[in-house]
Amino acid sequence: MAEAAATKKASVRPFRHVEPVSISTQLYRHLRSAVIRGELHPGQALSESEIARQYSTSRQPVREAFIKLAEERLVVIQPQRGTFVIKISVADVLDARFVREAIEVAVVQEAATSVSPAAIKQLRELIEQQKATAHGQNEEFMALDEEFHRTIALAVGRAHAWRVIENVKAQMDRIRYLSIDDATPIMLIVDQHSRIVDGIEAGDPTAAAAAMRSHLREITVSLPNIAARFPDLFESQ
Repeated sequence: MAEAAATKKASVRPFRHVEPVSISTQLYRHLRSAVIRGELHPGQALSESEIARQYSTSRQPVREAFIKLAEERLVVIQPQRGTFVIKISVADVLDARFVREAIEVAVVQEAATSVSPAAIKQLRELIEQQKATAHGQNEEFMALDEEFHRTIALAVGRAHAWRVIENVKAQMDRIRYLSIDDATPIMLIVDQHSRIVDGIEAGDPTAAAAAMRSHLREITVSLPNIAARFPDLFESQ
């Protein structure tokens, strides 16, 4: 039934096999990115057979990828009907922000007491690169933004904490891709990043934590506007 309704065509970037990661993991990452970026739209039906054909693989890796996406509440698998991209849930976004804030505030407090001058230099360089992408280079900015937060975590040996953040922040990232153009000005984000590094460099855990909280809570400001602007992309409240 739903299989007969082929996947709606969307502008999804090309897929490339990467070794030694399994094909199901590669598909999961590829489809996850497409959902987060809005290349696969909320409510869109995903055809297992069509995706298998598109990526020259069997249906089993696609099925396994769907299961992983369902665990992150990015798709829903409905028996006898098919698999669909889940509409954005305001509650899920706010829950993800809560968890992310708890982890990243603890990480940045630790950074303010132990991070190396080399790491601070790297963070300042990332901020300068962000400034250079502030006009119409949203894709590059998003990658640099992610690298900024990742660098802080790795600088204090919190690689596992970062992996946890990566898992929970998918819902937040869906909003970020919708809001990056206007709801959250890029230069505001750059300024917030600068204040975070200022607190770290000053060795002031309180200031660094306050700057990180303010930064991560910015989504609560833009979220209502985005939900009002794109009502069809959100679950009914």
